[in-house]
Amino acid sequence: MMGDGKKISLGEGAGGELMQKMLKELVLPLVRRTNVPADPTGLPPELLDDSAAVDDMAITIDGHTVWPLEFPGGDIGSLSVYGTVNDLWVVGARPKALALSMVIEEGLDRSLLSRISSSIGSASELASVQIATGDTKVVERGGVKGMVITTAGIGQRHSLLEDNHRRATLLREKRGVERPMSSWLRDDGIREGDVIILSGSVGDHGISLLSFREGYGFETELGSDLACVGEVIESSLKVGGVIAAKDLTRGGLSNGLNEWCGKSGCSIEVREMDIPVKPAVISACDMLGLDPYEIGNEGKVILGVAPGSEEEILKAVKGTPIGREASIIGRVGVKGRRVVLETEVGGKRIMDPPYGDPVPRIC
Repeated sequence: MMGDGKKISLGEGAGGELMQKMLKELVLPLVRRTNVPADPTGLPPELLDDSAAVDDMAITIDGHTVWPLEFPGGDIGSLSVYGTVNDLWVVGARPKALALSMVIEEGLDRSLLSRISSSIGSASELASVQIATGDTKVVERGGVKGMVITTAGIGQRHSLLEDNHRRATLLREKRGVERPMSSWLRDDGIREGDVIILSGSVGDHGISLLSFREGYGFETELGSDLACVGEVIESSLKVGGVIAAKDLTRGGLSNGLNEWCGKSGCSIEVREMDIPVKPAVISACDMLGLDPYEIGNEGKVILGVAPGSEEEILKAVKGTPIGREASIIGRVGVKGRRVVLETEVGGKRIMDPPYGDPVPRIC
């Protein structure tokens, strides 16, 4: 939904082009007033990656407005933990601690709050991260819908990043391609020839939640893919050669790939036949007129890896519990800032980033 030019629209919070435009016009120039020079080899906030870094610590923050609060495969509690730790993992940081804020609507069932709190505890235990501090507010009925959770996370630069960077550099030098600028995993790091790996099927979370919310019935075959991606990232770093990683939340695969293109200046070509999509997701998207590549996930990542490392990294990812469906889906091309999809029938089309929000309030 578009606004009238004077009011913020719903689509401007969807993670796609509308949100990027809004942030650059109304937020970033006004909140970022310090003259501290950006470290070109670090993770400066100007990159707008999933996390930023201060020295060897990465930091991120996420607001969670999912509705309904409980859904097949998870709830707002586990989502708040995994959504935040995943943003740390994909830049190459091991999560250390979370700060958690709850804004609760007056009248929320105590039993529901207890279940969500228990889910937060279980998810943080599985993700090996502690809830270090927090804040709680209760607002009048209608002030929020159920509850909103905001989580901030900090993570330590992973000890494997340097060895991973060395291997990526060696593999690139063999091909005469510039070495990666940073040992952090950055969206702008991909270059021509790098290989794209997808860790599993796309669209599961968004379609499952939409179906449950609207009563379509597809959730009987689907559940959210909500999970910590730490094992996928760590197993890949152990092999070495990873340049970039991104978790495919709002805007899904299409948004993630287009962000890489926009920041790196490169094009990407992917093959439709190699992108895993569950039959129930395809059926739902066909019925609802949605593009499965634009639907958000909560436990899938794309990896940009140096050529020569892709088969080893793919094998490592497939060896993790959430990476069994992993696939090599394409390569980075020459400069062009666009994603090209080779269709199953052999044609090609541009995979544009989502303009608004095809499925709102899924995270």
